[in-house]
Formats: sequence, C-alpha cells, structure tokens
Amino acid sequence: MNEEINNYKKELDELIDILVKESASDLHLSADNQPTIRVNGILIPLLKRKTLTKEDTLGFISELLTAKQKEEFLETQEVDFSYNYKKVRFRGNGFFQQGAIGIALRLIPEKIKTLEELSLPSFLEAFAQKKQGFFLVVGPVGQGKTTTLASMLEIINNTRSEHIVTIEDPIEYVFEQKKSMIDQREVKIDTKDFSTALRSVFRQDVDVLMIGEMRGPETISTAVTAAETGHLVLSTLHTNNAAQTIDRIIDSFPEVGQDQIRVQLAASLAGIFSQRLVPRISGGLIPVYELLINNNAVANLIREKRTHEINTVIETSSGEGMVDMNRSLADFVRRGEITIEDAKIHSLNPKMLEQLI
Repeated sequence: MNEEINNYKKELDELIDILVKESASDLHLSADNQPTIRVNGILIPLLKRKTLTKEDTLGFISELLTAKQKEEFLETQEVDFSYNYKKVRFRGNGFFQQGAIGIALRLIPEKIKTLEELSLPSFLEAFAQKKQGFFLVVGPVGQGKTTTLASMLEIINNTRSEHIVTIEDPIEYVFEQKKSMIDQREVKIDTKDFSTALRSVFRQDVDVLMIGEMRGPETISTAVTAAETGHLVLSTLHTNNAAQTIDRIIDSFPEVGQDQIRVQLAASLAGIFSQRLVPRISGGLIPVYELLINNNAVANLIREKRTHEINTVIETSSGEGMVDMNRSLADFVRRGEITIEDAKIHSLNPKMLEQLI
C-alpha cells in the first residue's frame, strides 16, 4: 500500500513538473481520461501519459488531502484545498463524476505580479489606496479575479502600514509582510466558515479585509457593514458585469431585507471591476475589462431599483473614468492585441461591439 502511495506521489510530481515546464495554468485528473493541462486557455491532453482509472484518481486525491480532508471529501463528495510542491502552490478542487473522482489543480504563481506586469489598468491603484469602501472584482471562473485582488493588496502592503486580514477557501497567494501586517485565515483550518470569520473581524482591529468570495446574504451583509464602518473591503463574485453583480447581491436577500441592502450598497460601494482573459495575438492571455465607479447617479439607480440602467451610465461616463466592456474590447482590437473574433466571443453585446470597431 505504501509503495502504491509513493508511486502516486512520484507520478503527481512528474505531472506538476510538466505543468510548470509548459507554463500551464491548470492540471486536470479524471478517470477514463489522460492527465490534461490548460495552456493559454486551451486544454491539452498529455498523450504520452496513460489513461487514468478510478483507482488512479483515488490514489492522487489521497496524496493531495490530509486524512481529515479525505474523510470529509468521501462524505460530502466535494472539497476545496491547497497543495504545495517545492516552491509551487496550487488551489485544488476534488469532486465526483459518474461515480469516480475528478481533480482540478490551479497553479498559484509564487510571485505576486504588479498591475503593469498583469497588463491591468493603473486606475486600480486608486481603489487600493482608498481607506474605506466595498470593491468587487467580478467575472466567470478562471478569469484572474484572485490574481487582480492579490496585486491590489500588494500595493497596500508596499505603501501603507495597515492591518490586512484575508478570509479564503483555500488560501491562494501567500503574502510576505512588508509595510502592512497581514493575517491570512483559511476556512475549515483557521476558522469554521466565512460567516464566523467575518463576525470576528470587528474585534480584530482590521483596516483592510479581503474575502475570497461573496457567499450568501450573511457574508455579503457583514462585508457591506464593514465597508460602511471604516474598512476597505475587497472581494470577488462570479458574475458577468457590474449591473448583474448588483442584482445578484440584492437578490440573495429575502424580499423583506432588499431595501436595506440597496441603501447600504448605494452608500458603501466604491466600484466594480469586471474582467475577462482573452487570447493575445502575440501569445498568452490579456485582460479586457469594465469598470463601474459608484457616483451619485449610480447610487440613485441602486436605491431606486433601476439597476437595468447602469449599463447605459457606464457607456456614457467615460469622462468620469468608467470603462465599458465593449469599448475595452474594441480598443484592444484596434491596437492589434486581440482578434475581432475573440472580441465578439467575450462581448455580452456583439452587435454593439461591431458598431464600435
């Protein structure tokens, strides 16, 4: 048995070495498939590796999880975890599919890149330098939201003496303390759950709070209250754009509580940054984006249940610093960074995009 485990460890190490060598972002291990990596957004099966069996994926998950995590996983059939190999760190998810185990590992780079290195707009620094408010980075899964937040936190870490607390499931980027004091809490290891950790924040003398993901009305309510009471709160949400994000937040509350959260959100929201990673003509991926800045007009729309008008405000407020996703896509096409075809794929309104190109 020990020899089998050691073999899975050896094989896992080899697969991670391949992932790093090929500059891949993800590794997928699934029964009846060959190990597969994702490079620049494209899945590539490792054709020289054997097709995995149910026993193989069980062997891999046994290597990746602690005994306690494995016990909980076999009971709940879902698990989020982190995994370290040499200097490489991964965010992992284990799941069941057709009675067999599947595993997805996402590489977390050791170095936290700057906004410039990530090709992200410099205006994000202004939000990182705020003393209070609620700022969200949104987009589908795998679009670099956590990486963007890490870069913003590192700006604070490099420039201000603040107490930063992160609540994550699992911890992804590990920060080296510089000017700021940073405490990173992992759900199920350092705290019972997001809600419990958030309730404790008000007793921890926190200046900046980063919540890995908005989960449920209690988490959202506490985060918004923290932003109202003098904290800078950064988080992510799996939504497509700013208007949908606001609707998702409000709709997560029972009807009786929606008016209150509208008022709180209108007062505390700093901005919403929506991003997509699009294939770059010269290779790799480049972020395109939308930015909503909460001004008086936006705050009134939130309070008055007119969030459907927010897209129009973004489109007509470039002079105030707002960025419309279609204009962002069109700009990248004109600069020769991305193709028209890829721009259309990532646009929520391709007909409008055609008019801008």
